[in-house]
Amino acid sequence: MFPEALSFKDVLLVPQRSGIRTRRDADVSGRFSTGIALKTPLVSANMDTVTESATAIAMARLGGLGIVHRFLTIGEEVGEVLKVKRAENIVIDSPYVVRRSDTVAEARRVMRECEVGGLLVVDGAGRLEGVVTDRDVRFVEDGTLPVRRVMSTQLVTARPGVPLEAARRLLGRHKIEKLPLVDKGGKLKGLITAKDILKRQRFPDASKDRRGHLLVGAAVGVIGDYLERARALQDAGADVLVMDVAHGHAEHAIAALRRIKKACPSAEVVAGNVATYAGARDLVRAGADGVKVGVGPGATCSTRVVSGHGVPQLSAVLDCARLTRTTGVPICADGGIRDSGDLAKALAAGASCAMIGSLFAGTDESPGWTIVREGMRYKVYRGMASLGATLGRRQKEGARLPDNDEVSEVVPEGVESMVPYRGRIAEVVHQLVGGLRSGLSYSGARDLKSFQRKAKFVRITAAGWAESIPRKGVIS
Repeated sequence: MFPEALSFKDVLLVPQRSGIRTRRDADVSGRFSTGIALKTPLVSANMDTVTESATAIAMARLGGLGIVHRFLTIGEEVGEVLKVKRAENIVIDSPYVVRRSDTVAEARRVMRECEVGGLLVVDGAGRLEGVVTDRDVRFVEDGTLPVRRVMSTQLVTARPGVPLEAARRLLGRHKIEKLPLVDKGGKLKGLITAKDILKRQRFPDASKDRRGHLLVGAAVGVIGDYLERARALQDAGADVLVMDVAHGHAEHAIAALRRIKKACPSAEVVAGNVATYAGARDLVRAGADGVKVGVGPGATCSTRVVSGHGVPQLSAVLDCARLTRTTGVPICADGGIRDSGDLAKALAAGASCAMIGSLFAGTDESPGWTIVREGMRYKVYRGMASLGATLGRRQKEGARLPDNDEVSEVVPEGVESMVPYRGRIAEVVHQLVGGLRSGLSYSGARDLKSFQRKAKFVRITAAGWAESIPRKGVIS
């Protein structure tokens, strides 16, 4: 007799007596790893058509997390992480600077490459001398002019450690955008910007580190340059490293996890992917701070069809969640979530957060290509084991691309597809979290822990699921 395994569409959650008056009262905070807490339990997938810096910034501001994919050179992936870490700050410890002798053309180049609207001007000893902004150089035709000819020297400054509210009042009183922090000797020690203060007010639930920078994760592999990549990403400020391997319950993957933890002992490392309790247990024993669960449920993953292996996602989450109850290490449901109802079921089954791919691939922030077909907009979405992604990775790594005969020997475990354009990622997150809050309220749960404790599943038939789907058009 074979054991039974279920997917999200095989079950429904049973409504229960509830004291929740409004779904806004539900606390959906979750965890991605033992050290990474999230107000919004959603993580954007480490896929090259889903997450680079733009997606990661948007996700962190919304209280979630983005994982930058690894199909980049080490320098490129580090660059994406740095963009996220510099997107918001309480205090910018190392502001971008130029010298008064630098040219206007050089100042323009730095502003363009660093994506900032102004630079501080310092001397050779690091003393603040002025500020040059985009407005100062916008209409200067002679790019060889020195910065000292166009910079502003009438500055409002504050001492390091100035309270944030005092800084806000200074910015407002003097109607300025930037507040340099200088010590008694006039040396530049940091910068507070009006933009960062406004972002703190606009995104109060943003995922941030202790220094006020947005949280960001980054993916590493298990062969090749993975240790060098892991060290570089940690040095760049990545808050969590995510092992990117299809079969995490493999000896070489477990060995790679141990090496990463040894090389980066202070790093949070989320390992996977697995689909069984044994797989999750072995990764935690090897040092994992979180485990990704899911073998084959993704919209563009063909692992189950190609290899015949996998576990339907609801059963995989239920099995692996036993680990969280005994060790406290959280699991992340990775794949198979098509709507907010699936998200509610995954978290009710024991996941502490969920990783989303296809739903985020169609957003403005994703790096995928936009395509127009018959007047409708779509974005390209592909599995990371698809042929195109595999060849792209080899090209990034500088490896020789296979010829036509060799390509025919590659056996991909993913496909390339298109997903509908969905607008800003904030709109998709809003719908998912709204549905999740409703899910908690129907079970009478105020947070995820009580949701998992109170949740009751009922098995349904195909007719039961068909009955659940709203009908469009004329209803007889």
